[in-house]
Amino acid sequence: MGVGGGGGGGGEAAAVSAPAPAEEAGKDAEDGSGWTLKAKLIAVAVLVWVLGALALGVFLHSYFRHAALRKAEEGLVSMCEERARMLQDQFAVSVNHVHALAILVATFHYEKRPPALDQNTFADYTARTSFERPLLSGVAYAQRVVHGDRESFERQQGWIIKTMKHEPSPVQDEYAPVVYSQETVSYIEGLDMMSGEEDRENILRSRASGKAVLTRPFRLMSNHLGVVLTFPVYHVDLSSDAKEEDRVAATAGYLGGSFDVESLVENLLRQLAGNQELVVNVYDVTNSSNPLVMYGSEVSLGNPSPSHICMLDFGDPFRKHHMVCRYRNKPQLPWSAISSSSGVFVICMLVGYIVGAAWSRYDNVKEDCRKMEELKKQAEAADVAKSQFLATVSHEIRTPMNGVLGMLDMLLDTDLTSTQRDFAQTAQVCGKALISLINEVLDRAKIEAGKLDLESVPFDLRSILDDVISLFSSKSREKGIELAVYVSERVPELLLGDPGRFRQIITNLVGNSIKFTERGHIFVQVHLADHSNLATEPKVESVANGMNGHKDEKTAVATSVSLNTLSGFEAADSRNSWENFKLLLSYEKNEMPYESVSDKVTLVVSVEDTGIGIPLDAQAKVFTPFMQADSSTSRTYGGTGIGLSISKCLVELMGGQINFVSRPHVGSTFTFTAALQRCDRSAIGDSKPVMLHPLPSSFKGLSALLVDRRPVRATVTKYHLQRLGIACDVVATIELALGVLSGRNGSSLTSTKQPCMLLIESDSWGFKIDVPLRSRLLEMKQNGPPGLPKTILLAAAESGKLKAHYAVDSVITKPLKASGLAACLFQTLGITQSSNERRDNSGSLHGLLLGKNILVVDDNKVNLRVAAGTLKKFGAKVECVESGKDALASLQVPHKFHLCLMDIQMPEMDGFEATKQIRAMEAKANEQAVACDDSETDGATRAARWHLPVLAMTADVIQATHEECTKYGMDGYVTKPFEEKQLFQALQKFLDPGMSS
Repeated sequence: MGVGGGGGGGGEAAAVSAPAPAEEAGKDAEDGSGWTLKAKLIAVAVLVWVLGALALGVFLHSYFRHAALRKAEEGLVSMCEERARMLQDQFAVSVNHVHALAILVATFHYEKRPPALDQNTFADYTARTSFERPLLSGVAYAQRVVHGDRESFERQQGWIIKTMKHEPSPVQDEYAPVVYSQETVSYIEGLDMMSGEEDRENILRSRASGKAVLTRPFRLMSNHLGVVLTFPVYHVDLSSDAKEEDRVAATAGYLGGSFDVESLVENLLRQLAGNQELVVNVYDVTNSSNPLVMYGSEVSLGNPSPSHICMLDFGDPFRKHHMVCRYRNKPQLPWSAISSSSGVFVICMLVGYIVGAAWSRYDNVKEDCRKMEELKKQAEAADVAKSQFLATVSHEIRTPMNGVLGMLDMLLDTDLTSTQRDFAQTAQVCGKALISLINEVLDRAKIEAGKLDLESVPFDLRSILDDVISLFSSKSREKGIELAVYVSERVPELLLGDPGRFRQIITNLVGNSIKFTERGHIFVQVHLADHSNLATEPKVESVANGMNGHKDEKTAVATSVSLNTLSGFEAADSRNSWENFKLLLSYEKNEMPYESVSDKVTLVVSVEDTGIGIPLDAQAKVFTPFMQADSSTSRTYGGTGIGLSISKCLVELMGGQINFVSRPHVGSTFTFTAALQRCDRSAIGDSKPVMLHPLPSSFKGLSALLVDRRPVRATVTKYHLQRLGIACDVVATIELALGVLSGRNGSSLTSTKQPCMLLIESDSWGFKIDVPLRSRLLEMKQNGPPGLPKTILLAAAESGKLKAHYAVDSVITKPLKASGLAACLFQTLGITQSSNERRDNSGSLHGLLLGKNILVVDDNKVNLRVAAGTLKKFGAKVECVESGKDALASLQVPHKFHLCLMDIQMPEMDGFEATKQIRAMEAKANEQAVACDDSETDGATRAARWHLPVLAMTADVIQATHEECTKYGMDGYVTKPFEEKQLFQALQKFLDPGMSS
């Protein structure tokens, strides 16, 4: 492959270099004809631009023209709709009057006996009320007469019924002779309205529908076009939903009138403005193929113009009518259509000139942007490739490192000479340092790749801080610096968040402080943001204590001033003063218990040290990855400069922010906020694993007296005692303490009980009072009353001589933590622990693993040896298999195993798939057990449910998250290489000695 690749590269180079002469020849030709070609291109561009501008002008001309036409059409529609609406309204008014006249006939002709209406009365009434019906030339009433009543009817009226042709009406089922008529149409009296075909059709339709019906348009005697309106008259009142046969049976006669449509439309158009502009036609379109003109001319106009059709509703459900409106003259072209299009054409010419002048510059900028975009994509691809490379390499390094550290750990358990043990321990320390570096690089890769997700599980914040203190306790003792932690009482006992990442932030900050601090103190505080004045904006005040003892050639200051801080050395952030600390304590004591409507809790955490500080010119790049204050820092103190950048990213993922205050040769204070959630113990379930470390309750009700001249340090000690349930009073000197114990000086305690222990800070003794104080203590012990409190010394360094030198009962080595303090007090006070407390505080892997059967699944034989050796060291019985399929064969129900450690990345069947099939086997076995249980009557014979704890065992900490493992049925995970504390925390929940196997 390498030779082929090289040959290919050489041929490619030759192919690339071969066209060089042709390219130069092309350049020479371009020098001779390039300007002509460019001129042609410019001419084409100009021509295209001119044609485009011309097309735009034509388009705008057409647009404005169509806009004017559209506006004219909208005006036509509005005027036509208005005329149609008014025509319908006036027609409806006339129909209502005819309806009223029909009611009059029904009332006075049929309901009165004898009838109160005759021809003269009807003629007189209709003549006098004709002004209400200006569009009706006359009205008449035709009575319904059946053939059986014809003779009596004719005898009563004194005339015979005639047809429209004035001939005697032939025999038929029924007749409709006119009995009452207006004077203007008296010539139709006695005529049978049903003798005319269209009149008969109107009569039948009107009585069947109960509505006014119209005939086709025809010429009236006035030579106007009109229609005949027919309205039924009933004997009785009918409902609107009466049936057709009921209407026919109730019909008494018919009221009709001739309607002058032309007069109606003419009167309407005279009343409206704009009549001269419109031409209006009204049509009967009952037969759509042959519309009948009711108003207007049938001769078309010379110039075509827009038209609009409005449907007309005259109340006749059987006939359709519509109105057609159009302009008399064609709409004029607006002046804006000409001026606007011409102006736009001129503007386009000017814009074309500007565009042509700027084109060259634009082309250059475009090319530059394209190159920048390509470079950006290359940089992004390189960044992603770098992150993927770091993740892959880190994982591949962790796997063999697991074997290296595991073998070293097992080697250290063998008999070695002192030199061999020193070599092995040195190699182990270097290996752990390499693993720590790999973890930091991997975290950075996960952050850049966007794969870093936070868990949300319950955890005990105070236990995490105790663990961090334990981690750095030996280093702080070596350097002789105070390391302390204080958590406000208002911080909830349990919180919901990511304990591992929170621990990582605290560990990074405290680790940096330990690294860069040679004297003084490191103080970790946790408060609620609601009551804390530790804002994240920096605040620096004047230096009161010079250099905190740090040597500087130019500005060294010799001073013995002691400040009110944890160690007496000045801190960088003056807001962490004793006055502000007292203010926070007053919030805890005096305010009501903290209650929030929301479950969210925002913590403010500060890590204060009195180290070398950060130079002013380096403070801007503190959170930049792989950056340190200067090159000498990494050589003197070690480190990669990546921890703070990771901490900043983690804080931001937790919804907070991080800031710092630092003064060279004084110290630094890093402060960050974190948004977490409250968690009640009742809400903890199996789906949310939590590691709780309950403190012993044997000390509740006891009291202590503390001697400490520094109030901040005394508050920290009091905090740890109160966690154990011990009430504590503080005095500044030993003389005051002895006075309190002997009841002199009027001293009194806040607690009513006699203190059972006297705790003394080592620096409160002093050389001047050492001998007499020891004498007084010995005298009180020998001659004092019974029940004298135990004397306990709080010292920063371990020494077996301290107890005898200071004549005390016990020595507690700082830094303080609740569990270590409890262990010392049990021994000093002689208090016996309860069985539950002994089990809670046992905390040993040997107690968990002794006699337990554990299956280890890993395809790497070295990892199998390491895991088996580590577990066997703590008393476990281990079996190893090298594949997921072998694990399934070993875990067929029933089996003897208490736990399974499963590697994730394995050939053929990975750990996730193997766990999935294990859960399927267990589910099937449990279903069968339930079926058997249902058939058993004796409860003692019921089978136990199968659920083997399966923990992922992997070096890939990107893939191995709690959510991912839970998704495939796993109960958690442990990362390789194993650490005893991590393994204990992972296994405690499943292999607790108090739990049934």
